[in-house]
Amino acid sequence: MPELELLDRATWEDCLSAPITVLMLGKNGCAACATWTEDLSAYLESEDAPEHVRFGKLLLDTPGLGRFKIAQPWVAEVDVLPYNAIFVNGERVKEWAGGNIDRLVNRLNRYL
Repeated sequence: MPELELLDRATWEDCLSAPITVLMLGKNGCAACATWTEDLSAYLESEDAPEHVRFGKLLLDTPGLGRFKIAQPWVAEVDVLPYNAIFVNGERVKEWAGGNIDRLVNRLNRYL
């Protein structure tokens, strides 16, 4: 069963280089991010969650993420949280703001 991995400066690169990764961006203290985390975690515990997809959560206000922000300059444009991106073999192929399981599944199905 897939799980939502809390990423940090030591783990984000490995996660994003997986064949298919869903990255959730958030911040500490963000109510919408907390709600999306709960919804996403519940989805990942269900039978509907795809087994071969990695799911990572990165809190942008965590210290030590300079290399991530340099490697992913598009993050500077993010102005609504939570924010999601799908990576295929390390390349960002889709992104969207907000948390909604149906939207996630529709976007993810294009790459499965």
